Amino acid sequence: MALQLRPNCEYCDRDLPPNATDARICSYECTFCAECVETKLSNVCPNCGGGFAPRPIRPTQEWRPGVCVTKQAPSDKRVHLKHSVEDVAAHCTRIREVPPEKR
Repeated sequence: MALQLRPNCEYCDRDLPPNATDARICSYECTFCAECVETKLSNVCPNCGGGFAPRPIRPTQEWRPGVCVTKQAPSDKRVHLKHSVEDVAAHCTRIREVPPEKR
């Protein structure tokens, strides 16, 4: 099953196309831009509390049959924060000192 490759940052709504090198995801595929992860979220997912990793780039060229961005299209559903900005800030502040592997 391929990643959804969500099209935007859930915090600032910045476009994150499938080839965005600044897209970050948590283990649930919550998607944010690197700037928000670093400056707003302190590497804390506001939804699950986990950390982030760079989102992989889906190949544009079909190197193997059926495996490329045109054969497995990214999601076009924009996702937005489920919590208020104030709640997100408090949540991130509360657990940002706990390393992601211990959350």
